[in-house]
Amino acid sequence: MVAGDTKAPKVPPAWFERLFWRCHRLLHRVSGGRFLWKPGGRMGWGAMGVTTIGRRSGRRRTVIVGYLLDGDRPVTMAMNGWQEGHPAWWRNAQAHPDVEVKLPGRARRPMRAVAASGAERERLWRRWAEVDDDLDGYAALRQVETPVVIFEPR
Repeated sequence: MVAGDTKAPKVPPAWFERLFWRCHRLLHRVSGGRFLWKPGGRMGWGAMGVTTIGRRSGRRRTVIVGYLLDGDRPVTMAMNGWQEGHPAWWRNAQAHPDVEVKLPGRARRPMRAVAASGAERERLWRRWAEVDDDLDGYAALRQVETPVVIFEPR
């Protein structure tokens, strides 16, 4: 948001976001992963696949999330489409932090999902704010702090 601007950004309804991401996952699956892209370009961030183990089901679950690179570590936000609460993939990763990450043009890699904290979280949050002008405004819509998640090689 622009300094002095008190108007909160608009977020699509939760049903629309769920439908959008289901279609996105279907396209990803059908295309063999061609809908992943590297950070940069007009959006500034990339799209990657994250496979977690369901905390209750024990089944593998794959989602597509936006990411930036911090060195060789992908970084994302567990934002649940800016709706309230944490997304299921992050709750799964908290229960089972060993995940697989699929970056565009690369093979799946085993990684560990870790929440950034302190000065590192603030630094990474600012990096995201460089590619998302309304980041702080969207985050203000949520009652819970949005985790910044780092994927470290294991």
